[in-house]
Amino acid sequence: MAHSNLVDSTCEIRQGEELDVHKLKDYLRPFLGAQVASLELRQFPGGFSNLTYQICCGEKKWVLRRPPFGSTVKSAHDMSREFRILSALKDVYVYGPRPVLYCDDHSVIGCDFYVMNYIEGLIIRKDYPPGLNLSPPQVHQQLLNLFDALGDLHSVDLKEAGLADFGRPQGYVRRQVEGWSKRWEAAVTPDAQNMEEIIKWLHDNMPAESGRVSVIHNDYKLDNVIFSVADPLQVIGVLDWEMSTVGDPLMDLGCTLAYWVQEDDPESVRQCRTMPSDTPGAPKRAEIIERFSQRTGLSVDHFPFYFCFGQFRLAVIGQQIYYRYYHGLTQDHRFKMMVEKNRVLKHMCDLIISGKIEN
Repeated sequence: MAHSNLVDSTCEIRQGEELDVHKLKDYLRPFLGAQVASLELRQFPGGFSNLTYQICCGEKKWVLRRPPFGSTVKSAHDMSREFRILSALKDVYVYGPRPVLYCDDHSVIGCDFYVMNYIEGLIIRKDYPPGLNLSPPQVHQQLLNLFDALGDLHSVDLKEAGLADFGRPQGYVRRQVEGWSKRWEAAVTPDAQNMEEIIKWLHDNMPAESGRVSVIHNDYKLDNVIFSVADPLQVIGVLDWEMSTVGDPLMDLGCTLAYWVQEDDPESVRQCRTMPSDTPGAPKRAEIIERFSQRTGLSVDHFPFYFCFGQFRLAVIGQQIYYRYYHGLTQDHRFKMMVEKNRVLKHMCDLIISGKIEN
């Protein structure tokens, strides 16, 4: 069905995001042995947060993750946290990359980083790649599989994984609303959207905790998932665990569906979509919610709250990224567009609050 040219590709390292290859070789020599002499670095082009590089030693490949240059939000780029949860999940969740080593010696590349195994496969970003000709029924099944893999994560036994003490699940929803509200205030620039009414609505409309405590990914979306090249309907990997924790799975669902732009959404929203979730055959949010509820046994009675929170959280993340660009802490010009994206996210929040969009 698919071909090797669909494998997610790397690029030359972006200017300003280079690593000291000589120091990295010296550090990795005890782990890689003599093959470290042939080490080469490439960069994965996607993503706006933690930076991802490919380490190549001949035919063997690994992945290195580090925080973005110029970041002032340490808690959002905690490499040790990401490494710990991957270590815990490696034997209980088949889709997590297997961690190899963690380094907190800043003399190597100037920050904490970790190395994990490389999963070769297909990553779908804004549009389906040329050559991947899926029928509407195949698209439908592929995207349901995407959400089933999220449900599998929410079914992981915390004690078995050694994560019973990971995070603070009690009061999770309130802490998220309060925490992201403070992050917004800390990242505001003169050209930022006014989010005061949305923040107030979220505080006033918080539902009770669902009663379920699960591992949550916190940034689960299509381009953080790897599909098999041989069978593109099948999930084989889940990436970008930097925001993962233990908490209410309904918050995870809401944050994931905040990315889910469907064909009957406003045109301004569809123009800013980051994945082909409005492709013919793609399930709509209502179907995904119903399937999630049946699969997990959780009631999703207050979805407008979770959905609005997900939109607001995306706006905060975008504002934090834009803040770095606005203050000259990064030269990545992709970040400039976050101002316009946040206008669209605020509009979605307004529609949800007014009841014009329920899910």
